[in-house]
Amino acid sequence: KSEFSGLAWYGDTLILLPQYPERFEGGPQGALLALTRAEIEAWLDGTSTAPLDPRPIPLYAEGVKESAVVFEGFESVAFDGESIYLTIETRGLGGMLGYIIRGQIAPDLSRITLDAGSLTKIKPQAGLGNLTDEALLVTPDGLLSFYEANGANVNPNPVAHRFDANLNPLESLPAPTLEYRLTDASEMDAEGRFWVINYMYPGDADKLKPAPDALAARYGQGATHAASQAVERLVQYQLTPQGVALADRAPIQLELLPDDEARNWEGLVTLPGRGFLLLTDSFPTTLLGFVKLAD
Repeated sequence: KSEFSGLAWYGDTLILLPQYPERFEGGPQGALLALTRAEIEAWLDGTSTAPLDPRPIPLYAEGVKESAVVFEGFESVAFDGESIYLTIETRGLGGMLGYIIRGQIAPDLSRITLDAGSLTKIKPQAGLGNLTDEALLVTPDGLLSFYEANGANVNPNPVAHRFDANLNPLESLPAPTLEYRLTDASEMDAEGRFWVINYMYPGDADKLKPAPDALAARYGQGATHAASQAVERLVQYQLTPQGVALADRAPIQLELLPDDEARNWEGLVTLPGRGFLLLTDSFPTTLLGFVKLAD
């Protein structure tokens, strides 16, 4: 029932974002969930074999869900100190519409409170159903949000929407053309580099109309990607003075499941010194995955 849609670090606590927090007991509008870095690393090191059991953080979000004609859930999460930022997907009479919202997390993890008055609209970059801004990045100059579809045939001039800490819109930045879907972004390092999830479910081909894959042409494909229509990979981006660009680095391709069965990865963070943590929604089931950095 989790149907997770995002991951982010709050200090040494990993916050797991359900698309529909009200499915969980906690606050009046449900809960987000939390794991500690220590318990994740103990499991990876084999010093603990106990199942990872996320704990609820009560959510107080009065008036947020009521702001939409059709509320389709939370899509991404990021932190800047005690400030929490989330994107929201909605559908109205005029089609899809995204929002970004600000709130506060209590340092003792006793509650997350969202400010409905901070809701700021984000117009989708293409008229595609069930797609809005799907990833958030905190930078020294504010926040960036990324639309889910950035392929050449559906979004020929992609941008990253930019906001200050109070969610006042700033001038958008050029963003890379990237086929398939972009479903989350990691935190940014000191050199302005970060990673995004690049995902393709074969059933979305008619909607996304993918152009030839420039990254596959440049860097090649692993054995499972060469034999499948699905795509599951991490792509590195770079924040530059001119905008957001593709980093000069090969994507990290995940070994795919057989028969074009795709894992819908919706959450991504780095695990410093080790690699990455990824999270699926509910397809083919809910998975917390670890991707080790190559030696």
